[in-house]
Amino acid sequence: MSSHHIVRDDQEPALIIANGAECSSELLGQLLEWSPLVIVLDSAMERVSKLNLKVDVLLGDFDRGFDVEYYKENQFPIEIVHKPDQNKTDLEKAFDYLIERKIPAVNVVWATGKRADHTITNITNIIQYRNLLKIVILDDHSKIFQLPAEFKKWYTANTIISLIPIGKVSGITTENLFYSLQNDELIIGEKTGSSNHVSKDGIVTINHEQGNLLLMECFD
Repeated sequence: MSSHHIVRDDQEPALIIANGAECSSELLGQLLEWSPLVIVLDSAMERVSKLNLKVDVLLGDFDRGFDVEYYKENQFPIEIVHKPDQNKTDLEKAFDYLIERKIPAVNVVWATGKRADHTITNITNIIQYRNLLKIVILDDHSKIFQLPAEFKKWYTANTIISLIPIGKVSGITTENLFYSLQNDELIIGEKTGSSNHVSKDGIVTINHEQGNLLLMECFD
């Protein structure tokens, strides 16, 4: 059974495998190599087992006749975390678990694709964890995370960057994006910053004053 690289003191982000469309084996392998803790949601556990991967935590509500005992033996040793609360998604419960363990950052795969309602919920729900947990959602075409009020990062020219507001975001100012924003606002459903791109190799700066703003690095 394939295991993942153990990184001491939880210095690298944990990894959550949700239950959307699978990413490439290359991306999953890269993330597994450096993840100190791998959590699988119960709805994805059967598919993960078929990949012959060793995981650390199995988490979920275990409804619909889910056979916990099988995975206790098949994935031994494994931590079983039963979270029956129906007011939260299993992904949110996994975020709460990481916060309880004081793990500061997590990468999430298999959280997009398949059902559109699950994809939208998984992406938009990360805003409630601002200042509690650094969350990055990845698939083969995008990297999604919430922006702090002041953001700077080096990018190569023509990298596709989309700015997606959750609700209304105001006071947005950017540098080194082809479609520049100067003290502007974005409103979900009315005006978003989709399919912008980096003007030239160098630092991109994105500042905003109010609201919750997501950045999506996109790869065609």
